Amino acid sequence: MAALQWDSIDNKAVDTARVLAADAVEKVGNGHPGTAMSLAPAAYLLFQKVMRRDPSDSTWIGRDRFILSVGHSSLTQYVQFYFGGYGLELDDLKALRTWGSKTPGHPEYGHTDGVEITTGPLGQGLSSAVGFAYAARYERGLFDPDAEEGTSPFDHHIYVIAGDGDMQEGVTSEASSLAGHQELGNLVVIYDSNQISIEDDTNIAFTEDVKARYEAYHWHVQVVDWKKTGQYLEDVAALNDAIEAAKAETSKPSLIILKTIIGWPSPKKQNTGKIHGSALGADELRAVKEVLGFDPDKTFEVDPEVIAHTRKAVDRGKALHAEWNEQFETWAAANPERKVLLDRILAGDLPEGVEEALPVFEAGKEVSTRAASGKVLNALGPIIPELWGGSADLAESNNTTIEGAASFVPSERSTHEWTGNTYGRVLHFGIREHAMGAILNGIVLHGNTRPFGGTFLIFSDYMRPAVRLAALMKAPTIYVWTHDSVALGEDGPTHQPIEQLSTLRAIPGLDVVRPGDANEVAWAWKTILERRQGPAGLALTRQNIPVFERGDNLASGDTFASARHVARGAYVLAEAPGGTPDVIFIATGSELQIAVDAREQLKAEGINARVVSAPSLEWFEEQSEDYRESVLPKAVKARVSIEAGLDLTWRSYVGDAGRSVSIEHFGASADYKTLFREFGMTTEHAIAAAKDSLAAL
Repeated sequence: MAALQWDSIDNKAVDTARVLAADAVEKVGNGHPGTAMSLAPAAYLLFQKVMRRDPSDSTWIGRDRFILSVGHSSLTQYVQFYFGGYGLELDDLKALRTWGSKTPGHPEYGHTDGVEITTGPLGQGLSSAVGFAYAARYERGLFDPDAEEGTSPFDHHIYVIAGDGDMQEGVTSEASSLAGHQELGNLVVIYDSNQISIEDDTNIAFTEDVKARYEAYHWHVQVVDWKKTGQYLEDVAALNDAIEAAKAETSKPSLIILKTIIGWPSPKKQNTGKIHGSALGADELRAVKEVLGFDPDKTFEVDPEVIAHTRKAVDRGKALHAEWNEQFETWAAANPERKVLLDRILAGDLPEGVEEALPVFEAGKEVSTRAASGKVLNALGPIIPELWGGSADLAESNNTTIEGAASFVPSERSTHEWTGNTYGRVLHFGIREHAMGAILNGIVLHGNTRPFGGTFLIFSDYMRPAVRLAALMKAPTIYVWTHDSVALGEDGPTHQPIEQLSTLRAIPGLDVVRPGDANEVAWAWKTILERRQGPAGLALTRQNIPVFERGDNLASGDTFASARHVARGAYVLAEAPGGTPDVIFIATGSELQIAVDAREQLKAEGINARVVSAPSLEWFEEQSEDYRESVLPKAVKARVSIEAGLDLTWRSYVGDAGRSVSIEHFGASADYKTLFREFGMTTEHAIAAAKDSLAAL
């Protein structure tokens, strides 16, 4: 272990970081200066002395990852990006939290170069960092499984700065429990324990023993107390030693509890809630500058000597990158097939043979779409090694297990039912839906593999914050949500989704996909895997539903359209018997069979009904206006939507004359056939709605 070199210029740089943070918040008039001020030594240590990163290449796969879980303290990261030559300059710090700037109030993935993940909602950063650590291990298993610890180009660390708020959020507990269970020795978390939040002293709401909690999670825990002597001493060497000890512990994730004073060295506002989330004010800002030896009449003052010193990080990063490249080229020469796999995965391409591997389900049978999904996963698993995932303790219900694959867990955690391997591909999240969502986000952002996670659709509510962030980041996470309506039956209203489809569709950038038969499931999976611009959630049935007889292309006469048209989001499944429709049924999922039956019965009455299958409204909205008109012609105003949930998302499709067969109330405990009958999910109700819509013209 090399000795830490820390000189007076480093102290000056740290103090400059404090002043820049205070100046930036003062200029815009809002923000969070206190944590950025007191964390300046820790952040500087990480970026300038510890982490292996190349500021000139934020996509270098050999880099250490850094996650600022205390996203409100965005300046902690922005100032180090400015210092280290990541592309931010002084004017960017001056533009903090303003329109069009590179320095938004919370770090945003894809907006500011170098930001690994969007953080803001507390707990999400640390929880997703667990996913980064999962991914680092899984990817090593794909590309370099036999290398000794620390010798592979795929070995690196995940560093996190977290705070008191992160430790209070429940999602952090879920994810941290999993991290300890998984023995993620590549994860190092610095917990800034300053014991101040917006409501001031955290003792008003938070007095637990965090050290004991994390030791109980099987973490390696150290304490670095800068307040222990009674005089505040920022002992950077002690923190560096703790980081080195954490890196040396390869069988456990590490938590370093760093006890700081928020807002140090503000004379009057340090250690108070007043400096947590608001500007210091002119007088206190002057006082801080005087304490640190800066000119109180100057703002954004940076000694050229300081920036020249910190920008050496660029050359250091390039040298580290070049050294790593030699290691990587040696690996590539020795592993040509794995190099081809790596290149394909990094490019985001699917292997050849995906379409050919899709199972074809026999018409006339009845298959639940959850079972169909399981068969698709097992057909694709052998040819897509980067496809991995599992369930929040519902593997058999969600059908999310790739058969014959080992579980992603240390072998000593194996059970009678599951065989563990640190490089396995079957994920077990336990009953931790929220952590599952956050971990999936971390996995997909780390290195382009395709993770999926399953639970019941109703429990998408438990993971919604992470789902929203996935959509915000355009992260292509995949959710398998089964038991998608009241048709799950006897478990009753607590488990029966009513509003979930509508409210999930309300999240911008989230693709909600509800296939109408088993073959639609197959093509839905193919489409999801081809798309990488955002997350997708499959809503799948518990109950068996018919597999439709289909043709090879578009619907014509009594021949149903091919399921490959799922990729268009909505398509004409069955054309109106007379060619020109009098009324259009639009349906999803298990209710598609109701529309098909209603079409047939109306045919006998001389009413021509078209059936449109609409598995994904988001994909449909991406289609050309001409295509959408061909499916839902404006001239046909008699329309009926059929979906076993709220009608909120259907009103723009059915129009003023249209009608919706929906469920506008909570469910009940009974078998699904009774529930569908009692709640009006029937062919008779669909026919009545169609006639009512026609009468309204």
